[in-house]
Amino acid sequence: MHILVIEDEKKISNFIKRGLKEEGFMVSVAFNGEEGYELAKSENFALIILDLMIPKIDGFTLCSKLREEGATMPIIMLTAKDSIKDKVTGLNLGANDYLTKPFAFEELIARVRAHLRKPAEKAITKLKVDALELDLLNHKVMREEKEIVLTTKEFSLLEYFMRNEGKIVTRTMISEQVWDINFDTATNIIDVYVNYLRKKVDSDYEKKLIQTIRGRGYLLKA
Repeated sequence: MHILVIEDEKKISNFIKRGLKEEGFMVSVAFNGEEGYELAKSENFALIILDLMIPKIDGFTLCSKLREEGATMPIIMLTAKDSIKDKVTGLNLGANDYLTKPFAFEELIARVRAHLRKPAEKAITKLKVDALELDLLNHKVMREEKEIVLTTKEFSLLEYFMRNEGKIVTRTMISEQVWDINFDTATNIIDVYVNYLRKKVDSDYEKKLIQTIRGRGYLLKA
């Protein structure tokens, strides 16, 4: 699926673009309203992520213009404004959702998936790799019928590994997906948490699922 991101802050747009591409989406980026409008009219996008405070054509005007011209794709608005009035205005102009900055990428991708989900499609509630099972609803992890107690951050890290089973994930990817946008990549906290997770998930079992790929990152594989 092809997603259009209209965001003038390059750090944020690049962060969103990388994250969405890692989730398997095609992504195009526009840095102002005019460019975004031209792209939206020329391509068949599945969804638009639209910042409100963009140059040339603001997000409210652009959203209204697209809806008046018959655009039906979901539109998720991003903004630093968190007043009820702004949210109501955006929704009344045709936006499907509204996310206030700063935001966690996990929340953004959850909203993207929710708006793209087909009505008959069931949401994924469990992830399984070999005998390791992660229950997203009950926040529970089991391996060979033995419960593994994880902290919130360890759970998020394991979920990211399991969603990317068989793929090498770098420390940068982990920092953007599991930690927040302002994460200090100079620290070794990711390695520390991977070691915590490895001790809980792998230490008591002959088969090791979490692997270190020297010079590249980590890999979870059955």
